[in-house]
Amino acid sequence: MDFTTFTFFVTNMALLAAGLFLWLERDNVNPKWKTALSVSGMVCFIAAVHYYYMRGNMDMTDVVSIRYIDWLITVPLQMVEFYIVLAAVTAVSAGVLHRLLGFSALMLTFGYLGETGHVAAINSTTGFVGGMLFWGLMLREIWSGEAAEVNAGSKNAAAAYAFDGMKKIVTFGWLIYPLGYALGYFGGGVDPDLTNQVYNLADFVNKILIGMIVYAAARMDTK
Repeated sequence: MDFTTFTFFVTNMALLAAGLFLWLERDNVNPKWKTALSVSGMVCFIAAVHYYYMRGNMDMTDVVSIRYIDWLITVPLQMVEFYIVLAAVTAVSAGVLHRLLGFSALMLTFGYLGETGHVAAINSTTGFVGGMLFWGLMLREIWSGEAAEVNAGSKNAAAAYAFDGMKKIVTFGWLIYPLGYALGYFGGGVDPDLTNQVYNLADFVNKILIGMIVYAAARMDTK
């Protein structure tokens, strides 16, 4: 087993274990947090299923497609979590959800087209720039936009803990993704092994850690 396959296997098992844990813990927290934990568990389970297929299929064209199928489902679900966490403790407009979903979908679309070259006008550089632009708009929403304002006004310590922790993961943890993209596509030749190793690390850290942050917040708000 080479190192790339090893990282696929480890991430697969870790996501499966985290998803199972989050689903089992849903009934042990304040009911208003059950939906957030359910979504966190779904993110981990969905990713684990895709990793099962990726680790058994080292055709890089298929791996890229499977990875983006995963992300196109799980990343918007993580954006839904921001909305769910806020909605559990205060009033929040649907506009927050729509913007986060829209920015995440466009970010991933540019990344996918940049990696696959399916559209001639969008090469790896254009896809990278477009993805970074919409990631930046997403960050603006959660750091200084309406979502940030609603969080600041919620006056709920557990929700603030979850929101701030998730915000930092999406900002700093997600930096691993463009790093993997850049290492794989801008080093003088495509290196799919290096890209996949970095992407696997990113999914291991970001998908599981967001779930654990939401779980910790739910426990804080459970008596």
